[in-house]
Amino acid sequence: MSVDPKYWTEATATGGGRNGLSKLADGKLTMTMASPKELGGSGLGHNPEELFALGYAACYLGAMRFVAGAEKLGTVPEDASVTAKVGIGPRAEGGFGLAVTLQVSLPGLPKDVAEKIAERGHFICPYSHFSRGGVKVETEVA
Repeated sequence: MSVDPKYWTEATATGGGRNGLSKLADGKLTMTMASPKELGGSGLGHNPEELFALGYAACYLGAMRFVAGAEKLGTVPEDASVTAKVGIGPRAEGGFGLAVTLQVSLPGLPKDVAEKIAERGHFICPYSHFSRGGVKVETEVA
């Protein structure tokens, strides 16, 4: 797959990775990272799964807005939302894996239209492209 990036960002993690400091190169965001209590950490910071959930929810909602207009599927309402639930745990094959559930709310749209927009959003969203290789992603349309 060939990609022609139009934007790049850069972040650096120091310390223990999941228990350390992560910051953007432009200085706009610095976060204390801490493993969640469920994984034996203190939970007194943020973790990569939280950041992935924030990014995926925002990106997927944007992708649905884009595809709805580009493919004339309807108008995504202003009060539309996507909630991304991201879980982490051991994989049967070893190591760790992620599981994702996307909860889509497109108020006022017929269910078949909302489902089509959600489906096509997966085609457009780069997080969905990325996750096809090893992240189980489920989409729930309300």
